[in-house]
Amino acid sequence: MVVYNAMETVVNRMFEEFQKTYEMSCDCQICREDVLAIALNKLPPRYTSSDKGLLFVKGEYISPQLQSDIMRELLAAATVVAQNRHHV
Repeated sequence: MVVYNAMETVVNRMFEEFQKTYEMSCDCQICREDVLAIALNKLPPRYTSSDKGLLFVKGEYISPQLQSDIMRELLAAATVVAQNRHHV
């Protein structure tokens, strides 16, 4: 049985939208992954073991509240990463 956090899929999609409206000070792979990791650690996980469960979580994605929560966490994470980059 495979169990995964379906919130990762949702946050990755929202991150693409986030990048269209928010210009990060560094757009390298390391900084993008740091932003995603920080945001995902702040958001509640949505674990599923089936495609049906994934569809349910994706259905929640259309909720304006969930979208707002994700965007808020992405912005906060991008701010943290911009202030604390750990690469040259």
